[in-house]
Amino acid sequence: MTINASADIGLPSLIGDNMVLQQNARVKIWGWSGAAEKITVIPSWNNNPDTVTANRNGKWALYIQTPKAGGPFIIVIKGSWGQSVVLQNILIGEVWICSGQSNMDASYNYIGIKEVGKDAIDGNNPNIRFCKIRKTTAEYPQDNCMAKWDFCDSNTIKEMSAVAYYFVRKLNKDLKVPIGIIQSAWGGTAIETWIPEDIINMNPLFKKSSEMRNPLPWWPNDPGSTYNAMIAPVTNYTIAGAIWYQGESNTAFPSAYQSLLSNMIRIWRKDWNLEFPFYYVQIAPFNNYPKDSAAYLREAQMKCLTNKNVGMVVVSDLVDNLADIHPQDKHDVGYRLANLALTKTYGVVNIAWRCPIYQKMEIEKNKIIVYFDGDLMPAGKKVNELFIAGEDKVFYPAEAVTEGNKLIVSAKQVKTPASVRYSFSNEAIGNLFSTENLPVSPFRTDNWAK
Repeated sequence: MTINASADIGLPSLIGDNMVLQQNARVKIWGWSGAAEKITVIPSWNNNPDTVTANRNGKWALYIQTPKAGGPFIIVIKGSWGQSVVLQNILIGEVWICSGQSNMDASYNYIGIKEVGKDAIDGNNPNIRFCKIRKTTAEYPQDNCMAKWDFCDSNTIKEMSAVAYYFVRKLNKDLKVPIGIIQSAWGGTAIETWIPEDIINMNPLFKKSSEMRNPLPWWPNDPGSTYNAMIAPVTNYTIAGAIWYQGESNTAFPSAYQSLLSNMIRIWRKDWNLEFPFYYVQIAPFNNYPKDSAAYLREAQMKCLTNKNVGMVVVSDLVDNLADIHPQDKHDVGYRLANLALTKTYGVVNIAWRCPIYQKMEIEKNKIIVYFDGDLMPAGKKVNELFIAGEDKVFYPAEAVTEGNKLIVSAKQVKTPASVRYSFSNEAIGNLFSTENLPVSPFRTDNWAK
């Protein structure tokens, strides 16, 4: 973008009135002006001027230090040729980005989430702000996007991601600081669209995965297309972390998903130059995926927990209609993500946050002992959706008892057991929980092809 000498000061859409800036951080302020024009930025929390000179194309950027949470503040941006911009009603707090496909994008106005409709009546909260990135694609990474910061009120809440709303509402309530959420999500998008195109095309497995879907005209399918338009322009904006709900559109080829998600996390962190926390949702039960494909996708999501500074919430207990790929309960999804953040990012104690994850197994005679990273408690007299098999790979319904973090599994038909599977299908809803009433992630102890 070239700016002539008489141009006004231009700012990206993310830098504007009503925005939330990350507290206690060096945050980037950037924009466009006349070539070689001197730009001065003066924030009202300290009135200290910072100055930078635009390059020959009129681009400029500088960093300012933010204080602890508070506000409202103003920021004055002055050009040496007489132009100035005053940004009003700025808050300092915690900033998160939310991304993914329809279960993250879903709002009251999108799928009519009843609970959001009720909460919207008393939803006015000036300490919650959200910035919704308009859905668009691009062939190359962009330095701006279409977006605007809004207050959370009885009208705008209906446009927000419901998962993101309940996430930031709980953070705001528990941390008692302003919260900003940047929403960059698009229903139906596969993960390859959120990763740079060259990364996909250089990896045969990724390329094969991206070619497994039939392109449809009403959503993006090209690798990198939403990354270029809806993520790249945001990477200059300082954030605390990211939440992610996606995977349904990758069930056609789940074997690539662990590496795809791990690479996406790595690339986003590199682009932000920040090892930010990344918390995500395991996809929910649904009865219209290809056979067992969602089970393998969930397994891939679970394996991504080997990445640093990540967390996953399980939502298999929050589904009321297996024929609906969009479960209505977004409140508990958002709260579980918030509890992850409160515990792992902000150090809040005494919060239920851990959905137990399978760790290892041991075979003892005719039983298999399965170990988890938390204590267990079945919701009922027996554990549902639990199966055991021998080396013949024939699975039978299993009996089980829990002892702390152990699940002891057996079946009279299996004298020499080899594997246990729990809720390992597209639509299974199990009843095994932590002692804090959070569901155990579906799992299998084998790596058999079927």
